[in-house]
Amino acid sequence: MKTYIFPGQGSQYVGMGKKLFAEFPNYAEQASDLLGYSISELCLADPNKQLNHTQFTQPALYTVSALAFLQQQKKQDTADYLAGHSLGEYAALFAAGAISFESGLKLVQKRGELMSKAAPGAMAAVLNVSEYDLNNALTDNNLNTIDIANLNAPEQIVISGLAEDIDQSQRCIEQLGGRFIKLNTSGAFHSRYMAQAKAEFADFIQAVEFAPMHTPVIANVTATPYQASNIPKLLIDQITQPVQWTKSIEFLLSQGDMCFLELGPKKVLTKLVQTIEQNFAKTPQLSTVTNSIGNQAVVTPQQQVTHWNNTYPIETEVFVKGQATPCKTRSQAILQFGHRPTIYLHDYSGYFHLNDVSPVATSAHIATTA
Repeated sequence: MKTYIFPGQGSQYVGMGKKLFAEFPNYAEQASDLLGYSISELCLADPNKQLNHTQFTQPALYTVSALAFLQQQKKQDTADYLAGHSLGEYAALFAAGAISFESGLKLVQKRGELMSKAAPGAMAAVLNVSEYDLNNALTDNNLNTIDIANLNAPEQIVISGLAEDIDQSQRCIEQLGGRFIKLNTSGAFHSRYMAQAKAEFADFIQAVEFAPMHTPVIANVTATPYQASNIPKLLIDQITQPVQWTKSIEFLLSQGDMCFLELGPKKVLTKLVQTIEQNFAKTPQLSTVTNSIGNQAVVTPQQQVTHWNNTYPIETEVFVKGQATPCKTRSQAILQFGHRPTIYLHDYSGYFHLNDVSPVATSAHIATTA
């Protein structure tokens, strides 16, 4: 099976789409007429240094990605699924037949315009820190004003918020052993700070008609395929909700043998997909648990998590494989990356696989007879 993936902001560069504009001059002209400026001049020369401003970035990336799809279509190559990262979702919906080229361009033009008017904000990439640890660190440091914007890969998260708060978060992130990279953005995208843009976009999108999709498109908000009835709602919600890219790719991988083709400038998503694939097990490893009468049963990872949480409370003393000193759990068990049953322990920044921890025997865990 094959999935076409379409990039979002950050993939743009001066010179992108040169061959595509030459191959599809009618589409380039149509885009320029609608936008009121030359799309090819913006992408190829950027004389006014506008390409990195979101109100220009979004139409430019959408156009180049849409033309890349049309070029791929000429090869009579088809996809089983489509997915786009944030803005890239509009190119995916165009490729699925849900919107026309013109309708998609109008939507992203309005989206970029509204997002550019939002209150100033900032974003940063956080590497090598889990979502659980990041949320805890932000809470512990009174930084609940920061939202998670993108879950790009198991250990690549983007945060969004006011510039001062983003800067302040660097210290606690680095104390966790993570890497903090400030991003070159003017707004706090995919966060609560886009609420006004979301409200105005909700009004604008009501005038757009969506056609039935001939290919499933994975929604950023839910990491599952769009339904015809929920396209407007999910596009509206996407403005303030995080991009669930990791879960989206894991959903696609779970469908069977899947290859991915990125259509658009650069290969940012291709690298993210490779990272996600490395952390994804197509066939979950089964484990065993012992029931109340001493019999062992084979269980799935989700059942293993449920069994643990129904049996052991937070602060349970456990032994870690290879260590002689017990420690205590600081969370319930959770299913990481769709297939890995894990738990967090006090005094450790990372998680442990449930197979590597065992509860310390206490009177509460020993069966007695009367």
